[in-house]
Amino acid sequence: MKLILILIVFSPLVGFLSGMLFAKQYFGKGVTYVTTGLILLSFLGSCFVFFNVLVYGESFKAMLGSWVHVDSLKVDWALYVDSLTSIMLLVVTFISLLVHFYSIEYMDGDPHIVRFMSYLSLFTFFMLILITANNFLQMFVGWEGVGLSSYLLINFWFTRIQANKAAIKAMLVNRVGDFFILIGLFLIHLMFNSLDYDIVFNLSKSFEDLRINFFYFDLKLIDLICLFLFFGAMGKSAQIGLHVWLPDAMEGPTPVSALIHAATMVTAGVFLIARCSFLFELSPFVLNFIVFIGSLTAFIASTIGLFQNDIKKVIAYSTCSQLGYMIFACGLSNYEVGVFHLFNHAFFKALLFLSAGSLIHALSNEQDMRKMGGLLRVLPFSYAMTFIGSLALTGFPFLAGFYSKDVILETAFAKYTVLGHFSFVLGILAAFCTAFYSMRLIYLVFLSKTNGNKYTVLNAHEGSINISLPLFLLSILSIFVGFIFKDLFIGFGTDFWNGAIYIQPKNYLMSDIEFINLSVKLLPLVVTILGIILAFFLYSSKLNEFFNLKKLLTFRVFYSFFNRKWFFDKFYNKLINSNFLFYSYFFSYEDIDRGILEFGGPHGITEVISNFVLRFKNIQSGNIFHYLLIFFICINIFIFLLYV
Repeated sequence: MKLILILIVFSPLVGFLSGMLFAKQYFGKGVTYVTTGLILLSFLGSCFVFFNVLVYGESFKAMLGSWVHVDSLKVDWALYVDSLTSIMLLVVTFISLLVHFYSIEYMDGDPHIVRFMSYLSLFTFFMLILITANNFLQMFVGWEGVGLSSYLLINFWFTRIQANKAAIKAMLVNRVGDFFILIGLFLIHLMFNSLDYDIVFNLSKSFEDLRINFFYFDLKLIDLICLFLFFGAMGKSAQIGLHVWLPDAMEGPTPVSALIHAATMVTAGVFLIARCSFLFELSPFVLNFIVFIGSLTAFIASTIGLFQNDIKKVIAYSTCSQLGYMIFACGLSNYEVGVFHLFNHAFFKALLFLSAGSLIHALSNEQDMRKMGGLLRVLPFSYAMTFIGSLALTGFPFLAGFYSKDVILETAFAKYTVLGHFSFVLGILAAFCTAFYSMRLIYLVFLSKTNGNKYTVLNAHEGSINISLPLFLLSILSIFVGFIFKDLFIGFGTDFWNGAIYIQPKNYLMSDIEFINLSVKLLPLVVTILGIILAFFLYSSKLNEFFNLKKLLTFRVFYSFFNRKWFFDKFYNKLINSNFLFYSYFFSYEDIDRGILEFGGPHGITEVISNFVLRFKNIQSGNIFHYLLIFFICINIFIFLLYV
């Protein structure tokens, strides 16, 4: 098992090194097949690990060596596998394998395809480090690594200004979350004198009531730890306030978007919360805060997606919204349901992004849905794939999303608290918006009249086997994977998790959802169908009336508010970034750096001495009577001082 884990984790690293170091000498463009083959090895190893955990139900730790030994802090480099890890291994390696295979065709004309494939492998490697970590410090290495890899991939086309901006934005926003998670790790070491998962989780109950004075507030230390860990998760999983980087990340190539949204970067926050369920269960305050933030994210992101025109940004905001569902499911102590939705979401979201990539590839890099239309006859396979992915996203009955999203909403209602019903209502509204913008996407791209360039549409064609095969596999999984794995992951009485996730008995809600009224259970389906019908009706029969409605001032304000993303970017730019830059220049730079430090530092002292010397040398006139006068004055001053 140890060798298999090493193979799973380090095969992508070998792929990265082969591309960056040996591609020119040995492989050339053949490195695309080398990296894909190594990811295939990781996937096969992940399948073996998953079935081993499924059959034997045991966790496994592979010790690779000692790492940090400083005073009482001892951190070893080890790979840890349990039920939660095995699921994530399966998702990450499978989606990465399909993205690598897809990219061989999609990026074929790019002269830097070798670098691209290498970065994909590096991204996968760091995500595998994150999910197989045995301790918080090792997890943080993977956490920072996926941030670095996302920067490199979003900025892959580095000659494009927008790609530069998007990559920097992603890096800086995630730095905010990473700063908080680092504080959380410091507090964990302060509290437990260890960063090892086993030690921290096993001792957490004993330290539940430990308190600390934090900025003159007497707070439970466990609350602070969980709060800072969640702030870190907010950055990676794009929760409201720190979500602004995710849509702009669409500046990278489409396969990158699929990998970020389906398997790597954004799933890291959900994974962290599920992994640390032993800590979060001891902090009811933070769990309530998680429910509040997650439900707000699900609703706000779905409303922003209503009127976006870039096909990739519509799908990006749907990711943000679905992450909100996963997060507030964890806040309701239904970590296994959140992970199940993450599992289902990975397949239909990868399907949607890769289908969008197929469309963009066929339409000469056109991404504006208003310039598409009428593609049903031209690209029937892409239509079928996008249609299946969109229905799975809406939670349409018997597709993947249906089996997890509905359970999340039911558990929110079954909480029978104000916050639980608050999240239920926002989740229902988000489901309506999701159905609306999914149908809007289908109609504008495939069913409406053609609005694109005639030459582009006539020359559009489906992709080769490298593009079609991943889409076909993902479509099959988007239909059946929820049905196949529901009983295993969230079935009543399942022992699959076997201690990987901890839920206090008083917080367990899965048995309560069986007693919910049938009308409540059917409500998500009803609003989903209403959203689909409304979108189709507006854009097929009432498009002119809808356009005239947009001209009205009241609706134009409403439309602009959603289209411009609730003005989050404007708020940050006007009230935070511009003021920060202003004071950075006029106060920090001019007054302190070029002022106090410049004048009181080496340069200022040198300037003062130089000016004094220049003035003093004028005394050296060369006339002897000047020197006698100075000598006479100095003697008189000296005598006067002696007398005094």
